[in-house]
Order: sequence, then C-alpha cells, then structure tokens
Amino acid sequence: MIIVTGAAGFIGSCVVSRLNKEGITDIIAVDVLRENDKWKNLRHLDFVDYLDREQLFDFLAGAANIEAIIHMGACSATTERNAHYLMENNYRYTLKLAQFAMNHGARFIYASSGATYGLGELGYDDDEDNIHRLRPLNMYGYSKQLFDLKARREGWFKNIVGLKFFNVYGPNEYFKGDMASVVFKAFNQIRQTGSVRLFKSHRPDFKDGEQLRDFVYVKDVLEVILFFLQNPDKNGLFNVGSGKARSFLDLVNATFAAMGKKPEIIFFDMPEHLRDRYQYFTEAKIEKLRKAGYQKEFASLERGIEDYVRNYLLKDYAHY
Repeated sequence: MIIVTGAAGFIGSCVVSRLNKEGITDIIAVDVLRENDKWKNLRHLDFVDYLDREQLFDFLAGAANIEAIIHMGACSATTERNAHYLMENNYRYTLKLAQFAMNHGARFIYASSGATYGLGELGYDDDEDNIHRLRPLNMYGYSKQLFDLKARREGWFKNIVGLKFFNVYGPNEYFKGDMASVVFKAFNQIRQTGSVRLFKSHRPDFKDGEQLRDFVYVKDVLEVILFFLQNPDKNGLFNVGSGKARSFLDLVNATFAAMGKKPEIIFFDMPEHLRDRYQYFTEAKIEKLRKAGYQKEFASLERGIEDYVRNYLLKDYAHY
C-alpha cells in the first residue's frame, strides 16, 4: 500500500494518476477538502480509500504493509502569515510521518521547496552540508527549511528523500487561485483580454520581463518521484527543476504560441511590499540528481507549455 498526502492537490493528484498509469491502485489518498474545487482532481483517480489529514495517524496505528508514503500535502501559500498553522501543518505533520515511515520500514519521499533558498544569494546548490546557511524569505519557505534541517541533524537523509521543487506548472493546478503558475494565469489572461500583464523590473541589471525562473513541468516532477520510489537505495535532498533558468517573456511568448495568438504584453509596476523579497533569478542545480542516477531529460519550457496548453487548458482544463 502507498499513502499519498495532498492527493487532491496539484502535484499530489498527478502523483496518484502517475501511479495508476503504472497499474498501482492500492493507494490511500489523504488531503483536506474544504470549500474549493480541488476535490475534482480526485474524480478520475483509482485508489482504495480517502482519508482526511486528521484521520491518517489513527489509520496508521492499525495499518500494516505500508510500502511508501509520498508526502506532497502542505500549505503551499507563500503569502500565508499564520506561523503557528504552518509549523503544525508543514513541519510537525511531516516530522510525525517521517518518523512513522522510518520506524516501519516504509519509503518516505517528501516535498521540500525551492523557496528555502530565499533570494538565492548563496546559490541553488542542494548540498545538505550547507542548508543551514539558507535564509528563506517567507514563513512557508522556513516551514520547509526547518524539516530539511531536522532531517540532516538526525541523519535521516540516509534513508529518506526530500525534493526541492522549483516553479512547477501543469494540469490539475486549476483550483490554486493566486498560487497557480504563471502559465495558468497567462493562459486565462490571454483568453479573457488577449494580453498578459507582467511586473516591470525594478533592478537595472534586468530588463522588463527578463526576470528569470526555473520552470519545471509537472510531468517531469512525476518521473523524478517515480525514480526514487523504484530505487529505494537512492536517498538524500535533491533539487527538482529543469536546471535552466528562463525568462517570464519566454514563458508568456510560449503560451501565446501554443494558443496560436500574437503576443501582447503589458508591463506594470511591482507592488512596493514585494520589491525587497522578489526573486529575480532561480535555477536548480541538478548535478546531484544526475549523480543519483536520474538521466531522463526535462521538457523545454516551450514543449512543456505546448503540451499543457493544447492537451489540458484548451480542453476546458482536462485532468492528468
């Protein structure tokens, strides 16, 4: 049996779908369903049972033969300011799950985040020996960082896998609102107005729209997760990104192209409160992932967006 937390969410629901494609259906789907539409991500999935997050540990108390826990569940809102909630939901819950997995011989794969790198002033190297030097910009990033530090301190990375996701985009993110990817937002702006709005640059070394991010397609993320699930001897903390920074202009132009439309971009001032904590450059170093044995190529930004737009967004938000 495999437990997937965050199973109704963006990456989590895609994980369940990817497992289904491997013929794996002995899955317990865990999430928190409230007043949004993420329940729709469950409709096409095949799993044994659904549990609310608060029911999971009661279930585990009587469970046997848990092969793996793929822990994608978390509050992923970088704007969340309730530090107590984030500590309980993102840190403490992950801690309890990891301890259960290690005590019962289950594979444990969890979502960390590229947000742990802060402004990137120390680079984007996933060397576990240096993660204590990182300074996340928001409480979300710190809640992820705290578990990474705990795992390193306790020596758990010899037995578990942490994945530092960068800017993931793709199907099943439709419910995320402000936290949805720029691709999703750009698609809807183009459909509604024919144009896309992007932040102006407020640094002289970056032109408008040339701020850089590591955008990674969710289907590539799934292949990385599957690799670690199938290779239990590979453990540690790993970046998961394309390894190539691309500009917001590249992203928006690729979205227009996938929709068969001519680009029309409007630049506007970034809000004052964001300017001192805005990342102008992120790029995952993925050499460690390669050394672990993962050799599949990551989709280019153009290829990933083309697949996402044509096979999902233009089909009324079809699900993966």
